[in-house]
Amino acid sequence: MAASKPSLRVLVKADSNSKRYTLERETQTQVSEFEDRVVHINRCAKVVKGGRRFSFSALVVVGNKKGKIGVGLGKAKEVSEAIRKGTEAAQHSLIDVVVLDGTIPHDIEVKFGATHMLLMPAAPGTGVIAGSAARAVLELAGVRNILTKIHGSSNPNTVVHACIEGLTSQKNQKDCATLRGMNA
Repeated sequence: MAASKPSLRVLVKADSNSKRYTLERETQTQVSEFEDRVVHINRCAKVVKGGRRFSFSALVVVGNKKGKIGVGLGKAKEVSEAIRKGTEAAQHSLIDVVVLDGTIPHDIEVKFGATHMLLMPAAPGTGVIAGSAARAVLELAGVRNILTKIHGSSNPNTVVHACIEGLTSQKNQKDCATLRGMNA
């Protein structure tokens, strides 16, 4: 599902028989290189005198499957508006991650909040062995073969942030060699 940004153009048409003007909206969609996935939608209720007022928050992950990934949280009174806000926030927080032959270079152990996450590289053909929240992040980052295990909290918000923190904390062989003063 390719994310598209509608550009809005308003046309004003004058009716020849009367003095009425009509407004027509013409949308043109632009195809973006980034895909977006809604990881979690949360409904919150506020009890007021007349009943309940609902609001929604949407956790959205955006990526291009080539090493760029972003996450955003959008809040609104309607689900579609929350998803739109989350997508915009995710596109503003894009980061680069290291993907080496469809997997990660080395084992990573991450702690984010109450979530302990273990990311391990896998052989070609293994696939993405992960839960739904981590799977969304890893697939949109371009990782095709990986093993993951989550200990502690499986809250989608902390799992997504732990996964992104793990992917950004890894180093490739060239980075390690330059830190040690060696030729790679």
